[in-house]
Amino acid sequence: MKIAIVGAGIIGVTTAWELASDGHEVSVFERRGAAAEEASFANAGVVAPGYVTPWAAPGMRAKVLRSLLSSHGAIKLRWPLNSRDIGWMSRWQKACKLETYLANRARMQRLAFYSRTRLHEVTEARELSYERSDGYLVLLRSKREKKLVQPGLDVLRAAGSVFREVDADEARRIEPALSTDTALAGGIYLPDDEVANCRQFALLLKWEAEGLGAQFHFNCDIAPLSRAEPTSVSLASGSPPLRFDAVVVCAGLASASLLRPLGLRIPMAPIYGHSVSAPIRESLNAPRSAVMDERYKVAISRLGQRVRVAGSAEIGGSLNTMNSSSVQTLYKVLHDWFPGAVTLQSGVQQWKGARPMLPDGPPVLGASGVPGVWLNLGHGSSGWALSCGSARVVADLIRGRDAGVDLEGLGIERLGL
Repeated sequence: MKIAIVGAGIIGVTTAWELASDGHEVSVFERRGAAAEEASFANAGVVAPGYVTPWAAPGMRAKVLRSLLSSHGAIKLRWPLNSRDIGWMSRWQKACKLETYLANRARMQRLAFYSRTRLHEVTEARELSYERSDGYLVLLRSKREKKLVQPGLDVLRAAGSVFREVDADEARRIEPALSTDTALAGGIYLPDDEVANCRQFALLLKWEAEGLGAQFHFNCDIAPLSRAEPTSVSLASGSPPLRFDAVVVCAGLASASLLRPLGLRIPMAPIYGHSVSAPIRESLNAPRSAVMDERYKVAISRLGQRVRVAGSAEIGGSLNTMNSSSVQTLYKVLHDWFPGAVTLQSGVQQWKGARPMLPDGPPVLGASGVPGVWLNLGHGSSGWALSCGSARVVADLIRGRDAGVDLEGLGIERLGL
């Protein structure tokens, strides 16, 4: 088949690879000048399937309110809030019911474990190297946090995650550079989880897909799809339509506007996150792999000769406005745990990205209901962790064969459109 993919983030690139591997003629259209330049650009890089859970969870509304009152709260509302944000929050609140949460959590974790397996298969088959490290350590600052995290451990057990609770001494043996000046009650260590450079993987896999014949077209802002010719694509600035047998929409937040003329109103909103990446000054003072500060929901990741600190979740506001308080929280957590690990005088990258999130959590994969139009979108903050599995699922569905994972609740019908 002759297939167009709209979007060359981690979702679009992995989809291109899987479809090209199946022998399709693949063309990828991306509005940016290179692959993985938006939500995939500078995320935390953590692949921890047991921690892939919906944002919409029982008690989450109270957590959001408490976070709003804290100067270093992980979740913030920013102005302006538009009608899309308000409508998204209304649907999100409805999805916080226990029954809905449990179903969506199971869907996301099935896909996440499948995706990690597929990531490892692709990495081994193509011998890819992309600043990867094994192990993920969740840091608990107090006895109260150790108590509060227990329900989360039940989630990990139910998901089949390999983990163990560790005391402060063992946590510091796992990550010897952890500061002794910051109180540490213990941690949760997940040896099978990992951290890796999402964008670097995307660029490597793009080259591999090109080797199989896939063509990538950059600086191509695609116009909304046409109801008359839904499998044709043209530039937003105007161009003759290019006709394909199928179109796969992997364009993150832009997917909603691309699909609207087809009668599909995807309830997706940007949840903004920040990261800071800095060169390592002294390797012995830097993390070996990845840690998560449970109190502040901030991840600190070792990516080659850099450390990346990532966190925050902001509803509303603008992608172009870097929030100073969110960035200061990242610096605070980095200094608490790894003082002196990085140099801040030069080579520091501050980044803000928009996670394309659906209100109930899981992405939407597969047929759109419009003949020839396929979806791979709405992965939110879990795009890296879900990308390889999602791409394989969509490729299998397009080919007309059974996917390697249970797809119940991952289709467009879940949204009630």
